[in-house]
Order: sequence, then C-alpha cells, then structure tokens
Amino acid sequence: MTSKTNCKLDAATLGKIVFARFLSLPLKTYDRCVEKTEASPCFQILHPYVKASVLDRAVLYEDSPEYPSVSAGGLGEICLLAGRPEFVYYRPSFVREYHLDESAIGQLRQAHALSRKLAATIHRLHLINHRNRMTHALIRTLLDVQADYLMSGDPMTLAALPQIHMVRILLERADLLKVADASRLSRLVRGLSFRMADGKLQPLSTLFPSERLLNCHRVDVLIKREKSLLMEGRIEHPLSDAAIAALLAQQWGVSLSRRSVTAVRHYLAIPDRRRRAGKEDYLAATEGFSPLLLMTQQSVSGSIPSHPGVYEIRSSVLREETDPQDAALAAERTRIVYIGSTRNLRKRLADHLRCNNGNVLLSDLLAGGGARVRYRAVSTNWRLLERQLYHAFCETFGAPPPCNRMSP
Repeated sequence: MTSKTNCKLDAATLGKIVFARFLSLPLKTYDRCVEKTEASPCFQILHPYVKASVLDRAVLYEDSPEYPSVSAGGLGEICLLAGRPEFVYYRPSFVREYHLDESAIGQLRQAHALSRKLAATIHRLHLINHRNRMTHALIRTLLDVQADYLMSGDPMTLAALPQIHMVRILLERADLLKVADASRLSRLVRGLSFRMADGKLQPLSTLFPSERLLNCHRVDVLIKREKSLLMEGRIEHPLSDAAIAALLAQQWGVSLSRRSVTAVRHYLAIPDRRRRAGKEDYLAATEGFSPLLLMTQQSVSGSIPSHPGVYEIRSSVLREETDPQDAALAAERTRIVYIGSTRNLRKRLADHLRCNNGNVLLSDLLAGGGARVRYRAVSTNWRLLERQLYHAFCETFGAPPPCNRMSP
C-alpha cells in the first residue's frame, strides 16, 4: 500500500508548478486576476506595506473609446517614436509592480498577525511581479534585437533568435535569476500576442524565429521573384532546387543542400519547377495569405480576425496515398488537408477545433494536434475565391485536398 506522504510535493516543487500555471494564464484571465487582487479586502489591509507602481521604462496605453479588448488586442502595440520602435501596453495590469515592505511583513509573520488569506494575497503579488518583470524584460530585449522587423514588418529583416538564447539574455538580469528558464519562457510566450505598427495582430512567438524559419522566408521570397527573373531574361525556366540553393548562398550566405531546399519547398507547399511552369498553380493562387499559425483555440481567438475570408489547414500527419505517381508531390499535397471559406474566420476555425463541423476526417486530423492554418481576409466574393483556390489546388497537385468532401 502506497503511503499518502509519498504523494506530497515539497514546497519548492509546488511553487514551481503554481508559477508555471500562472505564466500560462490567458491575458484576459490574467487582467481580471490582477484587478480582482487589487479590489480585494486583503489588498486594502496590506496597503500600508505595499506600494503599487509601473515598471521602469514601461509605456502605458491611454484609454479611449476605441480601446481594443484584451482578447482582440493582445499585450500591446508597436509605435514608432523618433525612428525607433516602442512598445505600448494596453492594460495597467500588464505593467504593474508592487514594492513590498518585507521587513514589516516579516514582523507580522513573527507576531502571527498574518492570516492565511493575507499570506495568499502577498504570494499573488509576488507572482504578478515575477510575470510582469519577465514579460517587460522580454519586450525590452525584443525591441532591440528585432528593431528592423518591428519598424518595417518585412520578415526578411528578422534576426534568428531561438528562445534558449533569450533565456541566456534574461538570466543576466539579477532580478530574474530565479524565474527565467526555457520552460517558463515558453509558457509565457505561448499566450502573448501584439499589434504591429500597421495594425496587424501577431503572436509574440513571431519574434523568435529559428534559422529554419528564416530559410523558409528566403525561399518564399526567391520563388515570388521568379517571375521577375523570367521576364528579365535572367533565367529561362522556373528555378530548380539547386538554383535556389545557389541563390541562397549568393544573397544571404546560407549554405543549404538541394535536398534541404526541397524539404523547405514542400513545407511551404510550393510546387516543383515543372508544375510552376504551368499557367495556373496553387502558389500563385495563395499569394497574399497570412503566415502559418499553429491551430489552437488560443491562437485562433488571439490572432485570427472575425472577417470573411478563405483559409487553408495543414496537418502534421501525412496520410498514405494508394498509388502516388510522385512521392514528393504526394507528401506536399497531403500536408494541405482542407481549403474553405467563411463569413467569420475566427468563428469557423474555432468550430473546426471543437469538431463542430460535421467533417469526421478533418476532425480526426485536428484532434491529433500540430495542425497549422493560414488565411486571407477579403470583404467580398470569398466563396468565389475558395472555388478558385480549390481548382488551382486540383490542377497543381492532381487531386483535391483529402478533407474536402465535395467541390465548392
């Protein structure tokens, strides 16, 4: 028989779990948590021992009737001030910092004058401090490292910044030594989004690109320049994967093998040179689509607009082909599992995630996790655009997306 005491966690481990869950709180929930804490009777009792302020160098949004909701607006927005990007936070709770008189509070503990509720409130104030300081240090660092991208919005100006490198930077700050690690940073970043200077909402994870993701952007740019190269007579046919590899080395000093370029092209759903030579292809039809987003309830509610549009869903699971004529093409096609259109992108994609779509095959793939989505918001004719995308897909890949049960 297992002893109950063996199931108990020590205080340090329990504290780590509590803080990890606190970092994972959605912004809207976190905002309510801070407001509720400050409005509680316990906070009023602690008022003589707690001084609330704003984090150093934090810029707070001035409230107005046009103020976006937390769910729609994210953490804040990028503004250009004196030729440099600056981050403006949307809510006071995101920049709140509490200075506690630890000496006086310690005396209350020794005198047993600190009730359990007061102690819980003090613990929550510490959690808020840790989360806000970590978030603010993260933002200040990103403003420096990704300044070019934040000012231009051009993915080609992004600097490679794996999250593990950001952890090392944060650990140099003495006040974050106890709270900054890779797992906690990942939990925090996962739920944060922000608005660019042009008004577009983006996940904060956009600012942590790997070298592989940057290579995807570079290959995408070269393919989009392909038509200009053909018109200028600099090339006679669409670029081969070997030619793309050579251009990557020439323009960006990137050393990729032909096979690696092929893998990137498949990931981006870019047809091979033979199919790109045709009059109509899926790549051209999807020009203007958003970057790929991980398809979760959090990213859909925080990053997808409630506008009409078309969308493409990709699965991380490749379905087997009965008799593929071209193995690479089959893999490329089956990553893209569904093409659709809707009057409300956010609602429709949320319905897909809740398996509230009547499409058993698509629901089965989404249930496995790892699906990604990209979209294009339009004001009119989204059904016509879906039809054009569907036919371009069939012409490019020789078959419809596996989860589209009928032609639109």
